[in-house]
Order: sequence, then structure tokens, then C-alpha cells
Amino acid sequence: MAEFDLDLQAVEDKLEGGEETDTRIVLDILDGSTADSEWIELVEDDAVLVLSVEGDVNERAAGFAREVRDMGGELVHFRGFLIVAPPGVSVETDRLN
Repeated sequence: MAEFDLDLQAVEDKLEGGEETDTRIVLDILDGSTADSEWIELVEDDAVLVLSVEGDVNERAAGFAREVRDMGGELVHFRGFLIVAPPGVSVETDRLN
């Protein structure tokens, strides 16, 4: 059996010194009462939005969806909620198929 030279201390140091993220999850209602610029600002600040949609999702998100996509973010409509993820955060939907 071959021997492995694992430097567990180096791995542990790398994990401990890793970058901490300030990503947060914001729960709210998408009903037209919040300015589109506020949603955009939250996504730019790396927040994940979970928005309960009241009304037509396309109509409610029209003012910020394109800008979020253009910056590399994701939008997913799921069971009456709009999930909006900032760039670098992917929404995995593979299990829904």
C-alpha cells in the first residue's frame, strides 16, 4: 500500500484562515411596495433574497430582474417565492426535476 504525505496542519490552517462571508438571507414580500433599487442594493451587498410574491412575478420583478442577471445574479421562481441570489451564489434546481 502506498504511503500518503498529508500535511493536515497546512489544511487546517487554510480552513481557519479562510475568508469569512457576510452573506445574509433577507425574507420579505414582493408586492410593489419596495423600490426596485432597494432589491438591487441588497443583492449588490451579497444578500440572498427570499421574496413571497403577491401578484404576477414577472410584473413585480420587472424593475430589477434584468439588472440582477446582468451583474451575474440568479432569479428562481419556486412555489410562490422568488429566490434572488447575488453573483457567486448559485441556486441549485437539479433536484426539482
